[in-house]
Amino acid sequence: MASRREIFSFSGPPPIPSFDWNNLYHRASLVSCLVQGVYTMERDRQQNRCGSDSKARPWWAFYRFTLYQQLRDALDGSIYGAVFQNDINYQNTPNSIVPPRYIIALRGTILSPQTMACDVQLNIRIAFENLYRGGRFVQAIQAMQYFVATYGNTAIWIAGHSLGAGLALLAGKIMAMYGCPVEAYIFNPPISLIPLEQLVESEDLKCAVRLARDILKAGIARVLDLNEGHESHLFMNLASWRPHLFVNQSDPVCSEYIGYFNHRGDMNELQLGRIERLARYSIRRILFGGGESSSSYSSEEHLHFLPSAIVMVNTIISPDFQTDHGIHQWWNPMLGQFSYQIIA
Repeated sequence: MASRREIFSFSGPPPIPSFDWNNLYHRASLVSCLVQGVYTMERDRQQNRCGSDSKARPWWAFYRFTLYQQLRDALDGSIYGAVFQNDINYQNTPNSIVPPRYIIALRGTILSPQTMACDVQLNIRIAFENLYRGGRFVQAIQAMQYFVATYGNTAIWIAGHSLGAGLALLAGKIMAMYGCPVEAYIFNPPISLIPLEQLVESEDLKCAVRLARDILKAGIARVLDLNEGHESHLFMNLASWRPHLFVNQSDPVCSEYIGYFNHRGDMNELQLGRIERLARYSIRRILFGGGESSSSYSSEEHLHFLPSAIVMVNTIISPDFQTDHGIHQWWNPMLGQFSYQIIA
């Protein structure tokens, strides 16, 4: 039987009488529900729920979107993503966010026998900074390239949760670096840094650890003669891209983004920005994984390195990790209590 979390009538958002594209909560609610629709499609597949027994369709039909295309893993056949089409409003209007014509949504890990092997393998790739080598990433960015080439980059949005957030963030970065930025909504993205926000209470100690880490990495980067690249056209293109990052302050998977961006601000105030920029390189990937692939999508930078971002922090206290890391929190109508800031 389907869990209550998969059934829209039990777990979906409250009705929105008049959808406003300029309202951040409305957009977050829409996009997170599409991601949940991908989770539920895969659960439908695993449990052979078809036709009227399927639970997935209400998650996108509520917002008058339709399923355009499924994205399937070539190894296990699982549904890890989907392309949804906006059937109502994709025209540009004055003084408004440009509504999307299509949204590409990517799910995170599902702990089931059918998907666990591939999902866990991709999570390990995140830790070793080589997510770009996975087949899901290649398929996702090829789908983005097709829709951008056909309809333009302003007509396409990308979104993901957890593992899917890592895929969406990497694909969005590559597109932005090559001059085709797309609107991105990244929920609970994993970050390959020690979660000091969770492990250390002292703010002074956290700052000291982050500073020591950056100095060490910047020193190694200098020894390896890595170019800072601050003025390169790829860096400048990426600097103009501002993805929306949704993080929960109690989620150990993504909470270090809070400290990461706060630390960057502190480094700039101390006029140590050059050290911070050199520390963006993934020394681990350069030393242990950089030579294995000739993929044009590879990068020597950390996945979490972003010159600019819009960061939303959920500060609502919740009882457990499932809630802190779950996609359902992002259509909670109490999200008026969260804080958000633009990191430039």
